[in-house]
Amino acid sequence: MPDSLLFGTEVVLNGLMAGVLYALVALGFVLIYKASGIFNYAQGVMALFAAMTLYGIMVGQVPFAHLINAIFGTHIHHFGWEVPAVIAIVLTVVVMVLFAWLVQQYIFRHLVGQEPIILFMATIGLAYFLEGVADLMWGSEIKALDVGLPQGGSFWIEENTQWMGMGNENFYGFFLDKLDLIATVIAAVLVIALVAFSQYTKQGRAMRAVADDHQAALSVGINLNFIWVLVWSVAGFVALVAGIVWGSKSGVQFSLSLIALKALPVLMLGGFTSIPGAIVGGLIIGVGEKLFEFAIGPLVGGATENWFAYVLALLFLVFRPQGLFGDKIIERV
Repeated sequence: MPDSLLFGTEVVLNGLMAGVLYALVALGFVLIYKASGIFNYAQGVMALFAAMTLYGIMVGQVPFAHLINAIFGTHIHHFGWEVPAVIAIVLTVVVMVLFAWLVQQYIFRHLVGQEPIILFMATIGLAYFLEGVADLMWGSEIKALDVGLPQGGSFWIEENTQWMGMGNENFYGFFLDKLDLIATVIAAVLVIALVAFSQYTKQGRAMRAVADDHQAALSVGINLNFIWVLVWSVAGFVALVAGIVWGSKSGVQFSLSLIALKALPVLMLGGFTSIPGAIVGGLIIGVGEKLFEFAIGPLVGGATENWFAYVLALLFLVFRPQGLFGDKIIERV
């Protein structure tokens, strides 16, 4: 088989894996926007905060150690124990649920009925506040997160796909990262669980009712505060999953919060109100940017992955602003 076809196929496969990682972040945006109409700019920082909290719990780090030492002149940094990854993940979920309750209780409960731009600005303030709190709690140094997920290329896949080269000496099999493969499985399970929760549970149906009409939901006895805390808790859990995958892949560092920017084109393609749309949009962006870099990048000097997704999103905003799966909004005047 020709080299270009083989390497192009490998690029597509790796693009699918990258798209899944983008979709994991986009899911958090969709959940909150779908239930409350709030575009949560802080979703990327939530993934950063969750990953830093998980790391801190695992290594037994004392929260706010630098601040405590500066105030009291002490030299404490660690408790002296380590926590298994599974227990640390459970404790981090508890922290994210507490965070969801605090956000609803002290921020968005007081902004009910405000204009969308005010709610959006509130999430921007929340993002910077949360980033500062994460820095004070756990420090700003890069952290190597290891929860036991396999990493590196899969030699099994390389060995078992080498035959596709049909004697081509330049082809050694497809190189696929184990962590990306695990992330694909995790994303699939997460999407199935979220769709099942939304469709077949009482709380899921209440979330959809709140998304359709807040006043109508109140009139049938749905507790809006509880639903919004639930939504932010689920979004926090999704942020934790994204933080674990991205943190394991590239380390837990403050640039992790910028993954939210890559999720924006995914939302514009898939639609702000569709869980499956987040996945499909992520796959399109992932494959599209890899293929574009592979085919066009060398002709224009490379680095097309930095802007391709945003150009594609701009085209969708012009011709189909609701995205592929989003609800088309018709306003009668």
